[in-house]
Amino acid sequence: MQQTARSISHHALTMRALARHPQRIAFRWDGGQLGYAATTAMIAGFQKVFDDAGLAPGQCLALLTANRAETWCAGVAAQGLGLMITWLHPLGSLESQRFQLEDSEAVALIVDADHFGERGGELAVSMPGLRVFRLGSADYGADLLAAAAAAGAQTPVDRSAPDLIATLNYTGGTTGRSKGVARSSLGLTRMAIDILADFEIPNAPRYLAIAPISHVTGTNVLPVLLRGGTVHLLPRFDPERILETVAAERINFMLMVPTMIYGLLDHPALGRHDLGSLELLLYGASAMAPTRLLEGIERIGPVFSQLYGQTECYPIAVMPRADHDPTHPERFSACGFPTSGVEVRLLDDAGQPVASGEPGEICVRGPVVMQEYWRQPEQTAAAFADGWLHTGDIARADEVGRLYIVDRKKDMIVSGGFNVYPREIEDTLASHPAVGMATVVGVPDEKWGETVLALVIPREGATPSAEELIAHVRERKGSLLAPKRIEFVDALPLTPLGKVDKKAIRAGYWAGRERGVG
Repeated sequence: MQQTARSISHHALTMRALARHPQRIAFRWDGGQLGYAATTAMIAGFQKVFDDAGLAPGQCLALLTANRAETWCAGVAAQGLGLMITWLHPLGSLESQRFQLEDSEAVALIVDADHFGERGGELAVSMPGLRVFRLGSADYGADLLAAAAAAGAQTPVDRSAPDLIATLNYTGGTTGRSKGVARSSLGLTRMAIDILADFEIPNAPRYLAIAPISHVTGTNVLPVLLRGGTVHLLPRFDPERILETVAAERINFMLMVPTMIYGLLDHPALGRHDLGSLELLLYGASAMAPTRLLEGIERIGPVFSQLYGQTECYPIAVMPRADHDPTHPERFSACGFPTSGVEVRLLDDAGQPVASGEPGEICVRGPVVMQEYWRQPEQTAAAFADGWLHTGDIARADEVGRLYIVDRKKDMIVSGGFNVYPREIEDTLASHPAVGMATVVGVPDEKWGETVLALVIPREGATPSAEELIAHVRERKGSLLAPKRIEFVDALPLTPLGKVDKKAIRAGYWAGRERGVG
């Protein structure tokens, strides 16, 4: 009798990857490493601890941690028991972390006390019903590593299932209240498969994890292990430490947000280290300025590949290294081709496909799309209008299907009845040799409703004038897109994910006004 194939859960796929290469090193960090076999043993030990603590399928386990192999193992262990996991952002405020714990209905929290001992204590005291485990020394919670050691050798168990919710990842809150994005185990499995299929991950990956593995950086961990590679963990963004590690460990794969790449390009140590081992540098979360991308290719090499996705659906598109061709600079503003696991349409406000070459909202469907916004049925229904996930990103497609993001729908400026998309202005400003970084928002204007303001960080040693930069944009893009005001700043506010926080910028100009700041 013919049987229907059953999809594999994310946990089962992870344990399969670990079993393939028992003699290899899965994780390395300053002062330590963890082999594939030891990783499996640690996961089994943590499962025993969680079972003894009474954690049950369907409940939620939260983690507050720096980049640590132990907390990654704890997450895998919990998912193998049928629990959901939610990662608290390491740069989040006490208020936002408490909200996430309460909203996710977390019953337990693992705290990396070596890095977040004080915050873990604040959470433990303010939420007495929360079961707390710790890694490291602190005067609260149970020592997770000691409890696992006391349990002795264990065998991993698998109570996962493809249709169970495996993660609750919270949106950054840049467009309103943070929402819990529920992703199924099957969705995470398909995500790993799509990354292997569509990203150009080296055959023997030596992956440097710089940004928190609680977010997009962590999506590459399982693909690296499936290839038998090693994940090198850094605790924070430190340009010189990154350069040293790439050279010493022969790193061939990294992921960064654009602001990190800019910091690397502007660091005086860049030219002093051998980066010849690097094969793939993924960048995402926001667009890179084309001039800075070209600088990166010239100084680091033809290793750049752009990823595009969001908390609700990842990955959506990828622009391969071959498309980062300096002889075709027009492609530098693209985000690439849709990945294998999604169907993409560009729709207008009426939910209809736009004409060829015209901008429309990127709408997606497929197994890598979220299940729901946790406990928010109205928000979920709105996000899935017409049966498609509406991303809020406006894009156009070229004749071969390559997507070019015009801008975020909510970032659009309406000035004098005309729609103005900030990204085009930002890219034009960044093409000026005196501009290191620029962001554009709409601010109140009595005559036009709102008008274009640019905040600019000059390059070191440069002193451009506002008039010079306004003229630079006007000459290339016309008077409609030319900023009416330019303010020079030393830094821009960033979200915990490293994106420019336009919500925070707009709030300062729209206080008491009608326009939203989302």
